[in-house]
Amino acid sequence: MKRFITCAICILSLNIVNAGTPPAVDTTTYVNVDVSSLPQKYNDTTVAPVSQLLPGYYQNSIFKLRLDSIQKDIPLEYNEYVQNYIDIYTRHKDEMSHVLGLAKYYFPIYEKAFHEAGIPEEIKYLSIVESKLDPTAVSRVGATGPWQFMSATAKAYGLNMDNYIDERRDPIQASYAAAAYLKDAYMEFGDWLLAIASYNCGKSNVERAIQKAGAVDFWSIRQFLPLETRNYVPAYIAVAYVMNYANKHSIFTQPWNLSASTDIILVDRFVSLSNISKILNISIRELSMLNPAYKKQIINGTTAAPQRLVIPKPAQEYYAALYDALNTDTVQPTVANASDRYEKKITGFHKVKRGETLADIADSYGVDLQDLKDWNNLRNNKAVAGKKLWLNDGHESSNESSSSKSESKFITYKVKRGDTLRVIAGKFDGNSPESIRALNGLKKGALQPGMMLKISHG
Repeated sequence: MKRFITCAICILSLNIVNAGTPPAVDTTTYVNVDVSSLPQKYNDTTVAPVSQLLPGYYQNSIFKLRLDSIQKDIPLEYNEYVQNYIDIYTRHKDEMSHVLGLAKYYFPIYEKAFHEAGIPEEIKYLSIVESKLDPTAVSRVGATGPWQFMSATAKAYGLNMDNYIDERRDPIQASYAAAAYLKDAYMEFGDWLLAIASYNCGKSNVERAIQKAGAVDFWSIRQFLPLETRNYVPAYIAVAYVMNYANKHSIFTQPWNLSASTDIILVDRFVSLSNISKILNISIRELSMLNPAYKKQIINGTTAAPQRLVIPKPAQEYYAALYDALNTDTVQPTVANASDRYEKKITGFHKVKRGETLADIADSYGVDLQDLKDWNNLRNNKAVAGKKLWLNDGHESSNESSSSKSESKFITYKVKRGDTLRVIAGKFDGNSPESIRALNGLKKGALQPGMMLKISHG
């Protein structure tokens, strides 16, 4: 459940359940106006009292006119559900002021990724619903980063997670992965609001809702979606409104203490962020905020796989010292420890000791916390003393020969642009979208061109 809308669901549930009952109307914000044409962005100054409103005020509201004026590729319909979230976001002025400040840094990153992927740049507002633009955000179910990727989906879209780095927290890498997912979803559903809905609840839930409703637009299938997703799209539309009309609600940009001008350096060795911060005379906090993916504040670059370092554009006098630091082995990777973790991992399971947490166990074996939970069908972060936990996803068969025989029953298929699970299943007799999803661990049915899938052939 996403951080920004979770707390609101309880508040809104009574309003939303009472179908046909509009939410309470703010007597100073609604207006009934007759506008025959709008400028590029509607810039109103008139505010009428609620007493002047006619029946059907949602169709005549100033909010609808404003949303119509900023609409681009994604339809921004206005109704009571959207209004509820506009009310919520505009009440949290300090929080939205902070988000406006963060957007100055993060939105150009998102826009570049979305432009290259060929998807509407206004989807950038979705990250506010997901995480309030916080790259270190972690939900109660383990979704992580500015785009709140679950572990399985992140891996399906090429994000790396290990003992040193979690690319779900990397604004650049995660934005490209989010763009790929959303484009994949749009190619399947042909509707951007449905693609956005699937980002919250998964493509399979949207597919089922479409089948039940017999329609292919969000507002028609909304009642058949999970409760969180029913509110997720209205929240997105509300955020798009607030980010464009914040000043109308006395919400102003709160400056964020990060350099507007940065450089990106590829590092091919293990380097400490702490050492770099001292050389550049900047705080470790600022450098960590620019490089949130590094879990131990260590860049784990190698010659084969250099890693990205983002730094404020340095003054000329720092270049020589920075060059020396990046070309000296300042941190030695814990090869022995990594080897120990690998040996432990392939033994199969770990017996939980008193006082251990799942996070401790995951870190000691060098595995992702969410993977550990998935392998053991755990819904929370509790570690029960004495319980055996599987440490990989292949524990169902440890016999090499039986594994080999099993592999012979499958062929591989490379996902092509435009493929969906339904299309792929239709190419191979005896397969269904559900069986392919289960066989490949695609819990949300995520596909990306170039992915290799196992397909059963008897």
